[in-house]
Amino acid sequence: MSFGIYAIGYLILIVGVAYLAHLMHIPQAYIVAGAIILVGIGIVTGVQSTRHKDPS
Repeated sequence: MSFGIYAIGYLILIVGVAYLAHLMHIPQAYIVAGAIILVGIGIVTGVQSTRHKDPS
């Protein structure tokens, strides 16, 4: 699986969650903080799932 495809999917997820939080009238500071945390989690899990194992 390509990291680019993984990143695009995760970005769509983050935008959807942020929009839902906006509709629920959650303060913008919490939405931004949550989005930053989700971006970090997305990068870490994306690298872990798409990285090729180093040959021994």
